[in-house]
Amino acid sequence: MKKRTPLRGLSGRCVVSVFFFLLLSVLSAFGQDIEPFPEFSSQDKVLILAPHPDDEAIAASGVIQDCVRRGIPVKIVYFTNGDNNELSFIVYEKRIVFKKKAFVSMGELRRKEALNAMKYLGLKEEDLVFLGYPDFGTLEIFLKYWDAQRPFRSMLTRVTRVPYASSFSSGAPYVGQSILGDLKRVLLSFEPTRILVSHPADTNRDHRALNLFLHIALWDLKEKIATPQVYPYLVHVVGWPMPRGFRPALKMEPPKVLDFPDSRWLNLKLSEQEVWTKRQAISFYRSQIRYAPSYLYSFARGNELFGNYPAVRLARQPGSLRWQDVRMEPDAGCEGAAKTQTCRLSYALDGDDLLVRLALRNKFKKNFGIFLYLCGYSPRAEFAGMPKIRISIGMRGVHVWDKLLRVRTKDVKASYEGHSLIVRVPLRLLGEPDRVLARVKASTKDLPFDNTAWHCLLLEE
Repeated sequence: MKKRTPLRGLSGRCVVSVFFFLLLSVLSAFGQDIEPFPEFSSQDKVLILAPHPDDEAIAASGVIQDCVRRGIPVKIVYFTNGDNNELSFIVYEKRIVFKKKAFVSMGELRRKEALNAMKYLGLKEEDLVFLGYPDFGTLEIFLKYWDAQRPFRSMLTRVTRVPYASSFSSGAPYVGQSILGDLKRVLLSFEPTRILVSHPADTNRDHRALNLFLHIALWDLKEKIATPQVYPYLVHVVGWPMPRGFRPALKMEPPKVLDFPDSRWLNLKLSEQEVWTKRQAISFYRSQIRYAPSYLYSFARGNELFGNYPAVRLARQPGSLRWQDVRMEPDAGCEGAAKTQTCRLSYALDGDDLLVRLALRNKFKKNFGIFLYLCGYSPRAEFAGMPKIRISIGMRGVHVWDKLLRVRTKDVKASYEGHSLIVRVPLRLLGEPDRVLARVKASTKDLPFDNTAWHCLLLEE
């Protein structure tokens, strides 16, 4: 039987489909800057932060191959063991499972899959670090759980501490201090020059959380290690990448929905052999492949993408406001027809207040609301004790939640200027921060339909 090469056996319909997709990809990337990924040097040390086992393979197998070939040190840190993916467990086990030990076993299985996949790419077991924090729980920990006396409880494993004996900090409570402490220990010991981490616009909660924890860790260690270059990678974006399936002749293009102001993307080209090696590395994750093969193999293409998400610098301008736009729908004005409720998000400083402006197509209606998340950071205080507040604004007014119970609803003001909603938050409620991690979410009956990524706001005098 004649062996088929990757490009043989394509029907005329497939050729037309590939051409049509390439045309769409070029158009969807219009307006976004795509530059070559900076070449690695002998002085580099690369740290890859993976929310779950398999993220490092689908997002950075090309990077790993390049580094191994050049003899550049690589360390991979797994945020969770992926033990909360119930659907993949059912498909893999072919039965419904309720026992918590079974889900811990799934975490152990995914750890072994990662070991085999990375060994295939040329790494050793000592190059891999498994933290073992709760899958689908790390964002809740970041926002709410910083008290070791009241740790987070995982939904499926039903444990409150790292249950894996082989983990970096086995038995550590599910609280923010544990995660932050582990990340800082890795950064101090490895001192990476480059870090690959999940993107703040990724729709998966653990992916966003890992990016947030990295921000805090690097800020805390600013005076102790040289500042590394950070390259966020995308995995979960609705309708991306398309078309699904293993298509080695195609390229990954930035999603149009992330065409933000000042967006900048980096492109790492892969050789044909590197693409096929990447596909093989992905195939080691059998527990995930069985329920989503076309999706995972979609990332084995002719390149890997990394997109920066620049910090928003806010300066006080006496006598005037200087608004900084951080989210707009491409090619759609606020008066135009579009699918989402908000079309522009901006931030500004006004004296001692942080202002958030959302340009809405319509004023609030029944079941429509805005949720604003704000987490202050200051080098003068422990992040665990800094306010992390959630503000909801809807037809029933303004409501504020703070885990430390230091914020009152009347301290936060919301008003309209035309169709723009402006929220005024005194900086003292955020602990007089130098930086703020911020996110806005709109919802209808608690179902989000218009989400923005987390943004880093740098407050300047």
